[in-house]
Amino acid sequence: MTALQLGESFVGEGVNAAHINTVFGDREGPAGSAWAGALASPSAGHVPFVAVLAPSLPVKPFTLFVTKSAPADDAHGNHIWGPAQAGVAAGVADAVADGVIAETEVDSTVIIAAVWVNPGADDADTIYRNNRTATRTALRNGATQVPALGDVLAARAHPRNPFYTPETTAEEPE
Repeated sequence: MTALQLGESFVGEGVNAAHINTVFGDREGPAGSAWAGALASPSAGHVPFVAVLAPSLPVKPFTLFVTKSAPADDAHGNHIWGPAQAGVAAGVADAVADGVIAETEVDSTVIIAAVWVNPGADDADTIYRNNRTATRTALRNGATQVPALGDVLAARAHPRNPFYTPETTAEEPE
């Protein structure tokens, strides 16, 4: 049985950046239960769907694309369903080609990809490239248990992200 793997990756800058969270594991385990439950339980603005490389050609392992934000308008929806979805599917296929996911596991495992596409995104090719790289990286990070605990502990006194950096940070706990 494949251990549950959790991955994360942020790639790019500005409105076309990609932020991906992945859950990878056995169809018969918690990942499979979560995958089926999420597919069967859409909510307003959040309709999980199977990522495809082409119409009627789903990527393997079967990957559930879950949006982190409801489509703000038609253009935003097109960026979610188009380049972001294609990037996620290609990134999963890359992870299989790279050996991050064993070919022998593609029919017994599933992936959930939680995907952020900024409503202001404006460059389809950059959205695609960033989501492809972020998905491939998130799956690799999950397989290798990145980040290392030392990196987490070293960064705790100076948290930051692309949307916020505190002016001052708390003293490190004693």
